[in-house]
Amino acid sequence: MSDPIIQIRHLTKTFGAGEGAVTALEDINLDVLPGEIFGIIGLSGAGKSTLVRCLNLLERPTSGSVLVDGREMTALSEKELRQARRSITMIFQSFNLLMQRTCLSNVCFPMEISRVPKAKAKARALELLELVGLKEKADAYPAQLSGGQKQRVAIARALATDPKVLLCDEATSALDPTTTASILALLKELNQKLGVTVVVITHQMSVIEEICHRVAILDGGTVAEQGAVEDIFSHPSTDAARRLVYPGGVTSAQLATSNRVIRVAFDGGTAYHPLIASLAIDCGVKVNILGADTRNIDGKAFGTMLLGLPEDPNEAAKALSYIRSQPHVTAEEVESHA
Repeated sequence: MSDPIIQIRHLTKTFGAGEGAVTALEDINLDVLPGEIFGIIGLSGAGKSTLVRCLNLLERPTSGSVLVDGREMTALSEKELRQARRSITMIFQSFNLLMQRTCLSNVCFPMEISRVPKAKAKARALELLELVGLKEKADAYPAQLSGGQKQRVAIARALATDPKVLLCDEATSALDPTTTASILALLKELNQKLGVTVVVITHQMSVIEEICHRVAILDGGTVAEQGAVEDIFSHPSTDAARRLVYPGGVTSAQLATSNRVIRVAFDGGTAYHPLIASLAIDCGVKVNILGADTRNIDGKAFGTMLLGLPEDPNEAAKALSYIRSQPHVTAEEVESHA
């Protein structure tokens, strides 16, 4: 296994001093591997944005260390820090484009700061706009673009200094679902094509599920849980993880009411109500709906549901087998206790 490209050790960030001090992050320990897409998720106030700003020292940690590509960021001089930030660039929810500049000029801007010759910067900017699918918008201004197009320009600008790490702070939160999907697909493509490491900050579990390899869940300024995305989805071991993974914010107490719990995902089959009814009619088995986050679109079901299976192992096996036999439905068993 490669050495981590980002190593966070015992990071704490406190705002203010004395009785009015607020600890936003406390004893954070994380590793991000080269070339992976790493997710950091949490509810509002969990400390996500503060953490990502500590990675490139836009916020200076109160204590602890941040190593990026082997360099201790907190030990760098201002000049060294500016140089290091070329390797760990950032895209934002609000795009942060310069409205008076064209798309081409926006992408050129970080290269201007780095004193790249003008002709070379322009050629590179055109390459990057083509890479994000917007070469034809080179002479357009941000006000003439859609939200998704603005974010694509912001991504091209972030890539202008050939970074090793791309930080995405709620990069899709201001976009509609279709545009969000296209931006996530672009980030995945850039990760695979360029080998750039991507750190995704979000409050949306669907974003983590779509593109991330591993995830850390923040809760109250600490890391509640971290691991491979599929492991966290299948076996969340903390209430903080369950609030994000399970529909309805299912707690340990609720999970404990059922001996076996399964997470059912619907991806476009007939609406979910007939599944539960059919299970009772065809198999004579009743299940307990612990939570649901589903939507009916044109008579088709999308989303997830958390079901408690009967205590009788034969009945539970019968129910699980029946559910798994249905088209457009997947089911995985999850741990019922912390």
